[in-house]
Amino acid sequence: MADKILIIEDEVSLRETLVYSLEKEGYLVKSTGDGKDGLDLARNWGPDLLLLDIMLPSMDGFEICRTLRPETDIPILMLTARADEIDRVVGLEIGADDYIIKPFSMRELVARIKVRLRTFHQLKDMSNLGGSAGAKTLEYLSFNGLEIDSIRHEVKLNDVILPLKPKEYDLLLYLVNHRGQALTRDRILQEVWGWDYFGESRTVDVHVRWLRRKIETDPGEPTRIITVPGMGYRFEG
Repeated sequence: MADKILIIEDEVSLRETLVYSLEKEGYLVKSTGDGKDGLDLARNWGPDLLLLDIMLPSMDGFEICRTLRPETDIPILMLTARADEIDRVVGLEIGADDYIIKPFSMRELVARIKVRLRTFHQLKDMSNLGGSAGAKTLEYLSFNGLEIDSIRHEVKLNDVILPLKPKEYDLLLYLVNHRGQALTRDRILQEVWGWDYFGESRTVDVHVRWLRRKIETDPGEPTRIITVPGMGYRFEG
């Protein structure tokens, strides 16, 4: 069955071009130029990927992303004419998976979409099998009060369920399954996000920071997720 892509973009000519080009690639496509309508479509239609503009009427792209991310782990690609670094950082921090600046080539966009969808389906398949990229996952793991139940897709700290976002859970499971290994940011991006050429390692730092706030006794002096200077991270438990 073809993947479903939702486009929320208020520039009519661009929206029509995106619909035409993606339908030619074989995707099922729906689109809207209104933020609130787009949020409703995302919830009711169940797309596999979202192309999301930032500047929208009724509800901007940041708010849509912030609202949807706790509800779904579908890839969200933000489209914007704004190139400021702060916008990219905000997009990543609220859960966007990629950020493409207008004007862009359709060829590049399609390539990014294919990477995101491939990784999304791989992670979903691995989760359904109780596994994770590159390692066998046990159904239940426990580390000094931190409990991970991969069957229930649930994480607890001292018997309290943690409200992890989908990508936070994927990242934690990946780190746990490589316990004691020093992992580069690029490797984490490639195996958790599928971000090889297109990704930015900063998003790993952002998600590690979020995780530390939830699983560390003192996020400023972490004992579970350790920073490996000049390289990346290592999970100690």
